[in-house]
Amino acid sequence: MMSRRQGETILIGDSIEIIIAHLGRSRVKVGIRAPREMLVLAREVKLVRDENLAAAAVPSGAAISALLESLGQGPKASLPVADELIVRQDAGNTRKDF
Repeated sequence: MMSRRQGETILIGDSIEIIIAHLGRSRVKVGIRAPREMLVLAREVKLVRDENLAAAAVPSGAAISALLESLGQGPKASLPVADELIVRQDAGNTRKDF
């Protein structure tokens, strides 16, 4: 743990500098100077990115149906067709009911 005041910095190696930019009641604004090739992310952003990549790796409904058919079990229930999942939005409607 390190204690720092507003305007003070923390050095990590020779190329990364953490700057305490602002101290508020419940938040701290931190500035980071690092080489462009170094990825700097908030942990929450990385977690969401990892969850999205994992969800994208899940096979589609058509792939699951094909797999079940190849195993001789056939689809247990019909899966929705992609066209049915499209929600149409009426761009000309400017009325607000909320």
